[in-house]
Amino acid sequence: MRVLETGNHLVALAAEASAVEVVPAYPITPQTQIIEMIADLIAEGKMDAEYIPVESEHSACAALVSASLTGARAFSATSSHGLAYMHEMLHYAAGIRVPVVMANVNRALGPGWNIWCDHQDSISQRDTGWLQVYVASHQEAVDTVIQAFRITEDTRVLLPLMMNLDAFVISHTYMDAEVPSRAEVASYLPPYRPLWRLDPRKPVTHGSVVYPVDFSETRQSMQIGHENARDVARIAAEEFRDRFGRWHGDLVEPYRLDDARFVIVAMGSLAAEGRVAVDSMRRQGLEVGLLRVRFFRPFPNDEIRELLAGREGLLVIDRDYSYGNQGALFTEVKGALYGRSDVAAHNLIVGIGGRDVTFEKIEEMTRRTWNDEVPEVIWGDSQVSSGHEVTREILCEFSELFDGQPTGLVEGLDTDG
Repeated sequence: MRVLETGNHLVALAAEASAVEVVPAYPITPQTQIIEMIADLIAEGKMDAEYIPVESEHSACAALVSASLTGARAFSATSSHGLAYMHEMLHYAAGIRVPVVMANVNRALGPGWNIWCDHQDSISQRDTGWLQVYVASHQEAVDTVIQAFRITEDTRVLLPLMMNLDAFVISHTYMDAEVPSRAEVASYLPPYRPLWRLDPRKPVTHGSVVYPVDFSETRQSMQIGHENARDVARIAAEEFRDRFGRWHGDLVEPYRLDDARFVIVAMGSLAAEGRVAVDSMRRQGLEVGLLRVRFFRPFPNDEIRELLAGREGLLVIDRDYSYGNQGALFTEVKGALYGRSDVAAHNLIVGIGGRDVTFEKIEEMTRRTWNDEVPEVIWGDSQVSSGHEVTREILCEFSELFDGQPTGLVEGLDTDG
């Protein structure tokens, strides 16, 4: 059926179509609509599932893991500080290899307190072991929930998946989207058949102490799951296209890249705005393309190397920041290209805390970057003094006060002795 709904409500409808059986959750803005609609669907008899209202996000993730371990298809949703509160259990979910799906509505972390979008919440959880997908539209949010269970429940993967959608830009705006019925989804997504399940009639200890002699292997197995997820995600996307006729890319989505000399790289709704910027610049004769990164974990290293090699320049847009370094997507892209390409890359930091980012802004920064009129990292929303420069000034002043030689952030040492 085609419906006009908010992104949050469409995620709830996709969970119902995916035959989700257990939904533990705790409300938090701007995610609450997802769980409210799921609760309504269950109460109205339109969704055959158990909704568990818990006392905190930490408990929500614990119940999510527990439900999956009993053999149920489990789903949850959260945002921002709720996701941060889950941090311990996120590691547990990945380490114990449960194939659960959670929607995270990207929202800034406080203080200062802010309910609008940036990616700092999910980026800060990138090393927990979860697969991470960033969607760019309402329709992609629907289709990715369905694909997510297909990916996570594959026995070659068995890792939790976090689907990220931008707060308000996607979560609360209304768009029309196609939501397949449960019967249609069943032809693509088979029932969850766990390799084993917890049974109180046959009690076992699970997830207990692992001694050093075996611990490294448990972490390597998670990495193998991520590597396997690359092919599984590609196949899931291709088969979804064959079944439903919709395509959002696999690990990445290239746009007008064939003859592009300069490429914009972005995730989420900023990539959708980037498409408009590309179209505008194309009409002006500028050979610009876009590469949208869908999967941040596993990171699409091979696709980055193949699709970005030989370009004249890159503008990598981050809606986050790894403080003391650079934007997280930017560092990942540079890492993928290291030693394999000498393409010049710049990092644009915009949209932090939900500040509006227009295609005109992206177009302007693309032009300036291509003309090499900007530093490597550009804070596109504001003008503040460089923290590094302030640090250098303090170090120099300290050294002069105490009769030392002025120093910088790095000091060479005599290594002979």
